[in-house]
Amino acid sequence: MSEQTIIESKIKRKESEIQSLEKKIETAKVYLQALNDIQKAIENESDGDLGVPAMLRKGSAVAQAHDVILEEGKPVHIDDILTRTGKGTTREAKASLTSSLSAYVRRSEIFTRPAPNTFGLIDLGHFEVIEEKESEPPEGFGEAHPPSVGDEIPF
Repeated sequence: MSEQTIIESKIKRKESEIQSLEKKIETAKVYLQALNDIQKAIENESDGDLGVPAMLRKGSAVAQAHDVILEEGKPVHIDDILTRTGKGTTREAKASLTSSLSAYVRRSEIFTRPAPNTFGLIDLGHFEVIEEKESEPPEGFGEAHPPSVGDEIPF
């Protein structure tokens, strides 16, 4: 055999070895991706156990609103949610978060709106706001009294 033939043979063997290793690497990458996907699925399930439903993206404004309402344990006004999450109570911020939360309310998922601009959680049963009863008006409030002698009657 000539030196040329020997070198060509070694080149072909090395190319074949590289192809085999590349296939093994590709298989290992697919396996690794599958493990990562399983890990993410497990984390999402455990997030639901910790209070944040899996369908809410961690750290999003909606997830933060969920956390505020959960911590408070009762329905919370949009201004309070924005303040507690460190966002300003600007018209744009209110409109944005209200719109996002309202989408969940319309689909009857996660959030409720028991009062105007006030949001609660379905899981906590926040379907209506229990308002404190206001004090009664004073006795005789709203009754007409006949004019006394000497009172002017406006015309």
